[in-house]
Amino acid sequence: MTEPLDDFSPPPSDPLIARPGVVPEQRVRWVYLIGRPLTALLAGDLAQARYQTGLELPEFFVSDQARGLWRRRFEQVTAEPESAPWLARAAVSEPDGAVVGYAGFHGPPDEVGMVEIGYTVVPEARRRGHARAMLKSLLERAAHEPDVRTVRVTIAPDNAASLATIRGFHFVEVGEQMDEEDGLEIIFEVPADRILEA
Repeated sequence: MTEPLDDFSPPPSDPLIARPGVVPEQRVRWVYLIGRPLTALLAGDLAQARYQTGLELPEFFVSDQARGLWRRRFEQVTAEPESAPWLARAAVSEPDGAVVGYAGFHGPPDEVGMVEIGYTVVPEARRRGHARAMLKSLLERAAHEPDVRTVRVTIAPDNAASLATIRGFHFVEVGEQMDEEDGLEIIFEVPADRILEA
């Protein structure tokens, strides 16, 4: 599932933007949140999570929404430790070093080589192109993983920002599903061998 991002157009006051609707190219690096950082986030202990990661994690990382994800990922990595390298990471904007969100795969490739991406941009960093940078980085990783054949993303039909974010990455609508937490979602997929064409 992909969170609403409001990330398809820049703030009007951004001096780097020459035309409305055009955002500068962003870059992110990743810091894993597995282990002690994940335990701290799950407990709502932002100070400890900041200490463990060395990052100034935003308050959003201990919101109810985020802690729901941390709980699912904690249960997942406890049951399947081998899934840890695929899971939760903090997205750090480069070169400024601001934590702009979190993202990862829902798990390692399944039996047919499919992975699903999920990403969230923190409210104060939205509308600046960070979602696109996060998606691009995750797709590039997937493209270089020999066991990945297909990348999936699911988006609510009314989530215009996320629908706009995936444009240009060769995703194709393949169906829909009813998510027990998020309701109706459209399923988009891209073959791993097409990712680097974007």
